[in-house]
Amino acid sequence: MMIEKIKEIVSSVKNEAISNRRHLHRFPELSFQEYKTSEYVQSVLRSHAIDFEVVADTGVLAKIVGKKSNSTQTVILRADMDALPIHEENDTDFTSQNEGIMHACGHDFHTANLLAVLSILKEMEADFSGTVVGIFQPAEEKIPGGALSILAAKKLPPPGPDVKGVIGLHVSPGLEVGRIGVRPGKFMASADEIFISLKGKGGHGAQPHLNIDPVVIAAQLILSLQQIVSRFADPAIPSVLSFGKVLANGATNVIPNEVTLEGTFRTMDESWRKQALELIEKQIKELPPIYGATAEVEIRRGYPVLVNDEALTGTVSSYLKDYVSADNFEQLGIWTAAEDFAYYSYTYPALFYFIGTGNAEKGMTSALHTPTFQIDEDAFEHAIGAMVYSVLQLLDHA
Repeated sequence: MMIEKIKEIVSSVKNEAISNRRHLHRFPELSFQEYKTSEYVQSVLRSHAIDFEVVADTGVLAKIVGKKSNSTQTVILRADMDALPIHEENDTDFTSQNEGIMHACGHDFHTANLLAVLSILKEMEADFSGTVVGIFQPAEEKIPGGALSILAAKKLPPPGPDVKGVIGLHVSPGLEVGRIGVRPGKFMASADEIFISLKGKGGHGAQPHLNIDPVVIAAQLILSLQQIVSRFADPAIPSVLSFGKVLANGATNVIPNEVTLEGTFRTMDESWRKQALELIEKQIKELPPIYGATAEVEIRRGYPVLVNDEALTGTVSSYLKDYVSADNFEQLGIWTAAEDFAYYSYTYPALFYFIGTGNAEKGMTSALHTPTFQIDEDAFEHAIGAMVYSVLQLLDHA
């Protein structure tokens, strides 16, 4: 039986996957700076005699052509490689050696997982027809994202019926190891960044009538902007507007000249996204002058809504259930985090799903993007095998 055969092979490559993941974890690199990571990926691919080419500076595209029979069908797999500007607090023998940089979002796992998947498919190339393309993508964590660079390189197969789909996964500490989570349709939010500079007239805190207080105006602005979400958005459309950084460099008795704010807007609807950003910009420009201040605003458009193709999701979900069992498969809700995998979903049928990496008994419960985030590496057994099985099934049913 194919599943049993795959599980046997996965058992034989799991230690290599763990070793690769730990190497990547020890030497993380930030977005658009993944040079040594890219070199390491290339060396592993070379050791397995897998063809590849370098694209988008640090990206790598691997390619395996099945030898069972001639076929034009293709499946694309994607893993991201970049890390985050976080100082790791875990105490392990593979703790980050690069000060202030950490794989706190599991991209080390994603990369090691795809390397293992491709090594197995290379070993099984006589057993399938069609082509598997592996994307090792830079810069998921930083706008504009590496996916756009990969797509712009025009090295991927052209969209069309020959491309069965592009598939990616993400670790989830909220799912126990052994579980897989999927959501058809809209899954993850768009994300845009908002940067505001409010300029007033600083002075003594005891004489506010002689000043134009940008701190009070900033407070008014933050509260008024929330009304765009609460009073303009359709309540059925998830929307989030958050300001996580407000800098007013005054003192207890000093009103500053300027306040800067940084925030994010996220939603699950592209039409509302466009309207909301227009309303946000208008409000920022028009409210401060009422109080005598001026405002400058920059809105950096980020990733679009990630949409999982309904048909592909349904098909692959059945394969995932076959591999991990229906008891270990669950339907997910929407998640207002963002992913530049979304760009692939506007070009090809796409599926992005979660693999459980949490383990309460081992104390591995820290959230993504935290300095104590850890992964239960037993997740490789399910992540590698489920992806290999899904690819083979997709190509077998072309």
